[in-house]
Amino acid sequence: MHGGECSGTELFEEEAVSADGSSVSSESEGVYSSNSDQTEGINYEQEIQSDNNAGEDGREESDVKVDVRALATTLQSAKTVEDVEDILKDKGELPLQVYSTIIKGFGQDKKMNSALILFYWMKRRKIETNGSFGPNLYIYNAVLGVVKQSEQFDEMETILNEMARDGIAYNVVTYNTLMAIYIEKGEAGKALDMLEEIHRNGLIPSPVSYSQALLAYRRMEDGNGALNFFVDFREKYRQGGIGRDDDGEDWESELIKLEKFTIRVCYQVMRRWLVSHDNSSNNVLKLLIDMDNAGIPLGRADLERLAWACTREDHYIVIREVYTRIRERYDKISLSVCNHVIWLMGKAKKWWAALEIYEDLLDKGPKPNNLSYELITSHFNVLLSAAKKKGIWRWGVRLINKMEDKGLKPGSREWNSVLMACSKAAETTAAVQIFKRMVENGEKPTVISYGALLSALEKGKLYDEALRVWDHMIKVRVEPNAYAYTIMASIYTAQGNFSRVDAIIREMVTLGIEITVVTYNAIISGCARNGMSSAAYEWFHRMKVQNISPNEITYEMLIEALSNDGKPRLAYELYMRAQSEGLILSSKAYDLVVQSSEAYGATINLSSLGPRPLNKKRKVQIRKAMKEFYNLADVSGRSKPFDKSEICYAQSQELN
Repeated sequence: MHGGECSGTELFEEEAVSADGSSVSSESEGVYSSNSDQTEGINYEQEIQSDNNAGEDGREESDVKVDVRALATTLQSAKTVEDVEDILKDKGELPLQVYSTIIKGFGQDKKMNSALILFYWMKRRKIETNGSFGPNLYIYNAVLGVVKQSEQFDEMETILNEMARDGIAYNVVTYNTLMAIYIEKGEAGKALDMLEEIHRNGLIPSPVSYSQALLAYRRMEDGNGALNFFVDFREKYRQGGIGRDDDGEDWESELIKLEKFTIRVCYQVMRRWLVSHDNSSNNVLKLLIDMDNAGIPLGRADLERLAWACTREDHYIVIREVYTRIRERYDKISLSVCNHVIWLMGKAKKWWAALEIYEDLLDKGPKPNNLSYELITSHFNVLLSAAKKKGIWRWGVRLINKMEDKGLKPGSREWNSVLMACSKAAETTAAVQIFKRMVENGEKPTVISYGALLSALEKGKLYDEALRVWDHMIKVRVEPNAYAYTIMASIYTAQGNFSRVDAIIREMVTLGIEITVVTYNAIISGCARNGMSSAAYEWFHRMKVQNISPNEITYEMLIEALSNDGKPRLAYELYMRAQSEGLILSSKAYDLVVQSSEAYGATINLSSLGPRPLNKKRKVQIRKAMKEFYNLADVSGRSKPFDKSEICYAQSQELN
């Protein structure tokens, strides 16, 4: 060993990393002792007898016993070199080992000033004794150690200049200490330069030298550099370029330690990459592969910790790779990590991948817990909400089937999403079957469930069935909301039963349910679809009397009703009124006014209509496999496995 170097690694508490990537506490860097000329801890209790122990400079000293701790405590009170002289004047010629031990103790206590005062006293004594007593290499190394430990880095150049004046050459311990100082100063590149200088000066690096180099790469956040450095070291060792001299080191053991340290450094660098603001996911993946190729892959514990560092959407490729590695290489995986993977996949809109993780829990373990259930259910709800929004009813049915197949019990929220998707797509039969399944599965329908079913029946013109559903809803004391009342108003309008429409409006007013433009639009639309333009126009006026402002849908449906009923002049006036109110109607409304005027010979000023509005085209993605995809739905509840066409379709829909 070189100058009493400590070859064991010192592992500190692992750092906590904040969201912005800053360190919160000291990091687990697993580094060899940086003050490598010092023993682990200072034994102040020893009594040094110089007649039995030669000094560090090889000179025999006088027979004296020294209480080093007491002497160190006394020297800490010294403020000047003269104070040191007063304290030591009766001590005789003490061995240099005493002074190096005291200085090392000052380093542990971060007493830079005390160490410097003692050091300069020794420099003065060198002059007074014509060089027979003074700081040697061990003293200089001890003082540099204090510089590092006390973080008084400005003193380094001063000490090195004194060392040069005394003509004392660096040894490996000196270089190792300088490497540690440069690393602490944030000048890791200079630390690596020190390693090169060791080689240039014909010295043999110690294990601490290599450890400090790895730590330098860690501070530079250069995981690839650290890995390449270790691979190069390992190759030189195997070829006999390192450890062939009898230098007292167990290099086989040191190789194992350096390998573990390299793995630790690479893990920490990858973790730092992940918590930085930059998207470094590809860098993490590359380093994982390079570590595999080098034969030093991350272990399960580090892989799981790396998974926890994945928190952003762009991390999904990393966490997926990490999860796959754990599954393929180890018999066990933490349930909390699996839940974290499911959460992040959902955050990244990779719901299918999240479902695969959940299926692994069911098939391979560990057994999912309540959090697993809640996470995957929330992902299903995202998909079901998208199906509801876009009217993709068959996809909604398949999702419900898949939930049941995986032991997930759909609640009213999930059933309602599918019912509303069926309603939006005007799939009456499917809506009825889903409603029945909901009841059969023990889920009590809500007012949203009844509203969706009523809407589907209304769109299918199954008015009698809708009335029976309404009566049943009232019977089981489910209070209708504005949506349900609006559907019933539309149904009664289609039947021409305006007395019941009036009753619906009065009941809403009595119950304090706000009547909005949506309800009036439903009535006016019902009139327009059934050729009752006069009734539509009447309800339009009633709407104005109630101080409810019409919107684009109101005017467009009313213009359609009047145009189809041979009333082009009235349609034209409504179009102009809508323009005066700042509403922008569709090109269809414009065309109806023009075509109706021409068909019935009405004299109107077409130029006053302004330019024809642009077509409001809804972007629809057509896929060749769409028909086959739709055929996959099974409303009865018999679950089938999802296939690639479904996955591609879901991903293409931007389900957010």
